Amino acid sequence: MEVIHKIGRRKTAVARAYVASGNGKITVNNKDVNEYFTTDMLKFKVRQPLILTNNEETYDINVNVFGGGITGQAEAIRLAISRAMCDINQENRSLLKPEGLLTRDPRMVERKKYGQKKARKKFQFSKR
Repeated sequence: MEVIHKIGRRKTAVARAYVASGNGKITVNNKDVNEYFTTDMLKFKVRQPLILTNNEETYDINVNVFGGGITGQAEAIRLAISRAMCDINQENRSLLKPEGLLTRDPRMVERKKYGQKKARKKFQFSKR
C-alpha cells in the first residue's frame, strides 16, 4: 500500500496526515500521540476514526499539524484520518458519516469590527 496523504482543518488548525500500512503507531509533529496530547479526550478524538473502522492496529499515521489550539488540532487530525479511512475503503464512509466525522466544522472566530471593543462587544455608552 502506498502512503495516503489527506488534509483536515478546524478553526485555524491545519493537519496533514500520512497513512501507511503498519502496526498502529500514531506520530504527531515527530512526537508520540500520547506525548503530544495530554488529556484522554483529545487522544480519543484522534483515534476515533480508527476505532469506528476497527483499524487501530493496521496503519501507521504520521501527522504534521500547526495553528490553533490543541482541541482544534485534535479535531483537524480526526478529520484528516477520517478522510484517509474513506480513501482506503469506501465502506468506511457509511460508518464515519453518521458520526459526523467527515463534516468540516465551519465555525470560525468572528472578526473584530472597527468602532467596537471586540467582535460584538461595544465601547461603554454614556448618555450624559
